Amino acid sequence: MSAGLVTGVALLGALAGRAAVPLAGVFTDSPPPAVRSPGPVVPSSDHDLAGAAFDSGRSTDDLRTGRGVGAAALAGTLVFGGLAAARGGDPALPAFLAVAAVGLALALADLACLRLPDPLVVAAAGAAALGLVPVALAGGTPERLLTALAGAAVSFAGYVLLALLPGARLGFGDVKLAAALGLPLGWLGWPTLGLGLLLPHLLNGVVVLALLAAGRVRRDTPLPFGPAILAGAWVAVLLA
Repeated sequence: MSAGLVTGVALLGALAGRAAVPLAGVFTDSPPPAVRSPGPVVPSSDHDLAGAAFDSGRSTDDLRTGRGVGAAALAGTLVFGGLAAARGGDPALPAFLAVAAVGLALALADLACLRLPDPLVVAAAGAAALGLVPVALAGGTPERLLTALAGAAVSFAGYVLLALLPGARLGFGDVKLAAALGLPLGWLGWPTLGLGLLLPHLLNGVVVLALLAAGRVRRDTPLPFGPAILAGAWVAVLLA
């Protein structure tokens, strides 16, 4: 893809980032439902388990400031520009961009109040499916759809096992998001899927260590994991 087209896609990402702020607010302005089960997974909830200890009074109000919208636009520029530069010749690029657009709203929602709303997770999965199916049929490679579905299944199973581990802070929202992102990661092949499953934990570990060292959080502070899942998948796609 030419530099001009990459720039155009990056500018589109800036618009997507700005639009993600009010979209995330639609799903996060109301307090999240209380977590009643002490278990590690809450199957009926769309928010992270860590949200049980989170101040439900927070919303996306702090993101709607000029600085917050600007940061979201910058994130969108980086995400879209990176995808365009790395996968400019890939006919599946529109599908990846659509998933990324929804992912921006999911990241903002999780950062604001530790929620990964089901409608947005379903939208991400739907964007991947609707974008990849015509590419597979037009390219005569319908078997790649099976690999994508297998990627979603492996991601779901892997995160369920992690969420069931004693002391795990993963919620079912994280599990469902990982499954949704398993579709485009599986589409790109098993090495990309494996990288997309590993990177979130490495990225999150680095962030947590940095926050602990800076005294910004404590060991028991609830933190969102959705942004790490999304960032790990994005980096895996860039490296595919």
